Amino acid sequence: MATLPDHLTAAELKRQEPLAPWTSMRVGGVAEAYVKPATADSLLKVLQFAHREGVPLSILGGGANTLVGDLGVPGITLRLASDYFPEEIAGERLTLNAGSAIARVVTLMKQQRLVGAEFLAGIPGTLGGATAMNAGTKNGECMSLVEAVELATPDGLGWVTGLSYRYRHTDLPAGALVTRVRFALRKGDLADSAQKMETDLAYRKRTQPLSQPNFGSVFTNPSGHFAGSLIEQVGLKGHRVGQAQISTLHANWIVNLGGATAADVTGLMAEAQKRVLAETGVTLTPEVKRLGRFA
Repeated sequence: MATLPDHLTAAELKRQEPLAPWTSMRVGGVAEAYVKPATADSLLKVLQFAHREGVPLSILGGGANTLVGDLGVPGITLRLASDYFPEEIAGERLTLNAGSAIARVVTLMKQQRLVGAEFLAGIPGTLGGATAMNAGTKNGECMSLVEAVELATPDGLGWVTGLSYRYRHTDLPAGALVTRVRFALRKGDLADSAQKMETDLAYRKRTQPLSQPNFGSVFTNPSGHFAGSLIEQVGLKGHRVGQAQISTLHANWIVNLGGATAADVTGLMAEAQKRVLAETGVTLTPEVKRLGRFA
């Protein structure tokens, strides 16, 4: 990789930085160069450098839906700060940084006595990742609340509206990085809003292994099916490869029992896909994002 000049980052720059601690699954190798720019200007300079020099560029958000390969990530691994710009609150609209936790939307919704984002309560990760993958639950999806998205490319920053999206995916322009997101919420029944969040969070605690390292749902739900039910149906609930295990609480979650490798996790994923396809004829599509090199 061409040498990344320290002055381009105006913030945190680490070489050979272990990435496992920056992911919720706690597995994976090192980043060749881990960069966390402090300002929008320094972010653009990093994007321009990578484009000009042909350096691979990977985005690591909150690490909640990411599996880092055991052989590490070449080039630049970019992680956004949560304070590039001041947050903007204008009536029922909230403009937040992409590096902010998803929970920030819910916190501000409560403070401003608004409703609409209840389904985001308890989802880990950052707003940039939530926007890019259209994060959500059976009760709603992120992009249904998004009015506009600010994107960064080597050419600069700009707001866009009307992005198309579908289940667990948003059609972002190639090479564009989400930097800010504008949410449109609404006035409504605050007591009902609080009850919905309380009920949803209680359900998650009962049915999901939140106390163990994980990256949430492993596979998207195939049309007409639930991935977890299919995996359980073929007898893989609780199945292990190394120190990775298909959760005994929810079969569409994989947990790290301590010291798991990315190879352990991908081995489990491959086994689930193979068995489900062979026994049910249904193809499981990974929801988790892979980053870097895998053995």
